[in-house]
Amino acid sequence: MIIFAFSIVMAGINTEEKESLGRSPEKISGYLAISPLFVFLAVYVLTSILAHDFYKVPITAAFIVSSAYALAITKGLNLDGRISIFSSGAGDKNVLLMIWIFVLAGAFAATAKDIGSIDATVNFALRFLPGKLVFAGIFLASCFISMAIGTSVGTIVALVPVACGIAAETGVDTAFMTAIVVGGAFFGDNLSFISDTTIAATKSQGCSMSDKFKANAAIAIPAALIVTGIYVFQGLSVDFVPAANPIDWIKLIPYILVIVLALIGMNVIGVLAIGIAANFIVGVATGSAGWVAFLSSAGGGISGMGELIIVTLLAGGMLELIRYNGGIEFIISGLTRKIHGQRGAECCIAALVSLANICTANNTIAIITTGGIARNISERFGIDPRKSASILDTFSCMIQGILPYGAQMLMASGLAGVSGVAIISSLYYPFALGIIAMLSILFRFPRNIS
Repeated sequence: MIIFAFSIVMAGINTEEKESLGRSPEKISGYLAISPLFVFLAVYVLTSILAHDFYKVPITAAFIVSSAYALAITKGLNLDGRISIFSSGAGDKNVLLMIWIFVLAGAFAATAKDIGSIDATVNFALRFLPGKLVFAGIFLASCFISMAIGTSVGTIVALVPVACGIAAETGVDTAFMTAIVVGGAFFGDNLSFISDTTIAATKSQGCSMSDKFKANAAIAIPAALIVTGIYVFQGLSVDFVPAANPIDWIKLIPYILVIVLALIGMNVIGVLAIGIAANFIVGVATGSAGWVAFLSSAGGGISGMGELIIVTLLAGGMLELIRYNGGIEFIISGLTRKIHGQRGAECCIAALVSLANICTANNTIAIITTGGIARNISERFGIDPRKSASILDTFSCMIQGILPYGAQMLMASGLAGVSGVAIISSLYYPFALGIIAMLSILFRFPRNIS
């Protein structure tokens, strides 16, 4: 039954508000109610497999087809009524809140890049890179940068060329050096306050970012420490002196400000709004961006979130049609029939998001498509929202980190000129993260939320 939840989205739906829409007087079978999920899988996954490319079929197109099918099989309403239900799901306040956050996150990330904050962050990390501990240093630099900028892809783009240069100078295997960067990139993807996976996980489960950060830190930090220890041991025989590029300290301010404000618990909308304002002030003060250039950069960042926004809307509407037809109740009943405790429920959530990630090759989309069912399972079995959000984010990042057809691996292999399989064979962090996350479910830690 796990596969049935691949396309379920949208957490925290206000069911009392939705009850006014009623239930279809012509009930359809449970399997027919959830059949839009199979249509989505057939269009997206099977077509991608046949095309030998998981990026050949846009996920938005797959959702359009499955949403149209969901409209077609709904009974008891005319077309206007069906569209009204679909629109109520797409326009749910929680879905819209997530979209506003995506818009601001895109604007912040793009403006920060264009004013030079990413370059400043990279230079800052490399300045303190220890010569004898080159492997551990690159890993920690990747962790720091990904934590600051909130994107694994951005970290890979920034650091893989540096890592390849170090590999060329030291004679170290290029795939191994690239794997160090990729592993560290997922540390920040999993923990950063401005990561889209964090935004999706916390909003879908109804918990604050600071609380989810504390829950995730208990899993991600031990994994990072273990991997750092491995890199320290492996790097003792290598000696490297990194280039001392100048650090533009003022350009670090936006990232530091965002991290500090998020840590003290400020609302994410406020955090990102202040971060964007800080980017503008720093850009003007340093001559890196004028008003027109800043607006152009912000617009480009927002446009870059377009597919994610459209997927969120389509998936939200399709979920509401599935709920209206009784599919949600059918799925929950099937998934939880043999679960007898929180361990089983948490393992079920982990399996859901992992399988969704394998099929979509996108950890954010995987969280969005399983967030609603995960929240329902959590409420039924008394799982703390902080724990369910942590499970969603951690397992999605772990799976994404080892997918040879994932965007991060394709980007890293392209920049380094090595195969994704060679990089995966040298990865440590995603596997360590997955092991500790599984142990946290089995042995119930962190204690305060288990």
